[in-house]
Amino acid sequence: MRTESDFIGQREIPKDALWGIHSLRAKENFPDQTTFHKEWFMAIGIVKQACYQTYSSFLKAIQDKFPNEEFPFQLIESNLIEELEKVSIEINAGKHFEHFIIPAIQGGAGTSINMNVNEIISNRALQNIGKPAGSYHDIDPFEHANVFQSTNDVIPTSLKVACIRLLQELEESINTLRMEVEKTESKYRNVLRQAYTQMQAAVPSSYDKLFSTYNNALSRDWWRVSKCFERIKEVNLGGGAIGTGLSIPRFFIMEVVPNLQKLTGLPITRSENLSDATANQDSFVEVHATLKAHAVNLEKMVSDLRLLGSDLFVNREVYLPQKQVGSSIMPGKINPVIPEFVISVAHKVYANDLMISNLSGQGCLELNAYLPSIGHALLDSIKLLIAANNSLVRNLFRELEIKTNPLEESILKNPSVATALSPYIGYHQASKLAKEMKTNQISIREANIKLNLITAELLNKLIQPEELLKMGFRIGETLNR
Repeated sequence: MRTESDFIGQREIPKDALWGIHSLRAKENFPDQTTFHKEWFMAIGIVKQACYQTYSSFLKAIQDKFPNEEFPFQLIESNLIEELEKVSIEINAGKHFEHFIIPAIQGGAGTSINMNVNEIISNRALQNIGKPAGSYHDIDPFEHANVFQSTNDVIPTSLKVACIRLLQELEESINTLRMEVEKTESKYRNVLRQAYTQMQAAVPSSYDKLFSTYNNALSRDWWRVSKCFERIKEVNLGGGAIGTGLSIPRFFIMEVVPNLQKLTGLPITRSENLSDATANQDSFVEVHATLKAHAVNLEKMVSDLRLLGSDLFVNREVYLPQKQVGSSIMPGKINPVIPEFVISVAHKVYANDLMISNLSGQGCLELNAYLPSIGHALLDSIKLLIAANNSLVRNLFRELEIKTNPLEESILKNPSVATALSPYIGYHQASKLAKEMKTNQISIREANIKLNLITAELLNKLIQPEELLKMGFRIGETLNR
């Protein structure tokens, strides 16, 4: 064991632990078991790397300009900065995550997150130079690992880096799903189906028209997600505690974000108002609203498919892939587990949206203390939606089957098909025809033979698939028939 001290007192820390006293106190204060997102942890690494690179440039600049001057502040030796940067690169690669012991739900605006990473960087760097962990007189979590940084600029900036990285993956997953839906749309083009409104039979439609509604909705989702990068590209790195840059060199403030942009390859820019970027989290609210819209579209789509593929449809045509046994007591039962998974994801996203909105509104004056919970919920939603999209591609659409029933059975016996005759015989006469069909459970042809409301020749033409599916009719088509 090793002994570490802070303002409050002393604690014993395992000898080889890369975390220290600040991480330990946070773990004890926040006994939550929700795991912090590794993507955010990794993003902190690359933000720290940008800070260390900028410090190295700052060190060289002042040494070149003031070679013989002594400064009232202590400079960090370049070899130590190099060691810190090496560890930050490792963190960006996902290493040392086992030493990150801070839970996702916490208090303190992210200070515990930042200090856990600072302790990992310091102690790993100490090990690399042959010093035992905890030798903070050589490399200190505050003086060295956190140089020219604040929790209040490092943590929100790294959240945006993690968010943009995952949004790129989400964008790709939406487009992949959209292409699979489009394949289904093309495969069943002009195949008639019975449409429904309010769970009651409506006028005839086709499967390609149904799947086109999903395709278009996913296209809108893809477009909206692609615009999210603009909403969160501005960061407050270099702003310090409240965005004023107090105690931070102007050189650092001007250069650190461009360095981060180069390292990440992401369209990140420094906010023109660092105080605003520190105090307000409405950009996350806006981005998550886009995620919620995507969740809504996914829920609508899979709810439709679950219904169409259910045993409630006696003559069902849609068959969902059989993915796993559905009951521990009923043999042969198969449940729509993929739609159920996606619906569960959607409702978790809705819950996250409410929390993000509420906690973003809880920002107080210069800072929002709830950024850890906001960030966790945001990344949670993105990852869940990626998982939902990928599952739909692999486990539903690639194996979805539609077995169409004969036209006479599925469409022409439904009274709603009489709507196609309204322009020729009027609403009231069409209603008589529909009533005759419904009362006697007969087709539209059989009902018309009884009532003789329209010629058989014209009726046969009007109930052809191409007539039922075309977009409206021209006035001239009603003449001389």
